[in-house]
Amino acid sequence: MKGKFITFEGSEGCGKSTQSRLLYLFLKNKGYKVIYLREPGTTQISEKIRKILLDSQNASMSPKCELLLYMAARAQLVNEIIKPALSRSKIVICDRFLDSTIAYQGYGLGENIKFIKAVGRFATQGIKPDLTIFLSLPLKKGLALCGRSKDRIEKRSLAYHLRVRCGYLKLAHLEPKRIRIVKVADDKNKTQENIRKLILRLL
Repeated sequence: MKGKFITFEGSEGCGKSTQSRLLYLFLKNKGYKVIYLREPGTTQISEKIRKILLDSQNASMSPKCELLLYMAARAQLVNEIIKPALSRSKIVICDRFLDSTIAYQGYGLGENIKFIKAVGRFATQGIKPDLTIFLSLPLKKGLALCGRSKDRIEKRSLAYHLRVRCGYLKLAHLEPKRIRIVKVADDKNKTQENIRKLILRLL
């Protein structure tokens, strides 16, 4: 039996980290073999790359450099944790994955999407999520929730973040069976309830 790979996506401040962690705890309490990851990061190498990517002092980083650093962090995470966990029939929950790069660096920064997908297949060793939860929240509301201490990506213009959001919606339209849109409710427990319904159907 192969494991299940579940990813969470969304614009800044949508509550991905909160909702993905709540799901992890829920499944763990249910007795499932489940692990929780974040992107970029989790492995020692990927966390070092994360610091470079999100450091607001690295304002001169080119879009191509940014794209390849995200892919490098992902390649390490897949090889070190995701692939072995799935082969051991575990449920893997990941806060962001390849869709993020397509949305942020492709639709957001204008990098070639076909190229991103090709490099993505190489970095992920062809592994795709079984289910992706896209948390939908109005942009301005999400950015306001990020607080004052914004990272390099969060500091970008509203127009940029709008392109990212539109990119996600295009991806969801292209793959409606895999990418499920969940509207973020004012009550985080209500949002979680809607997510759990989708996940339990998958499992």
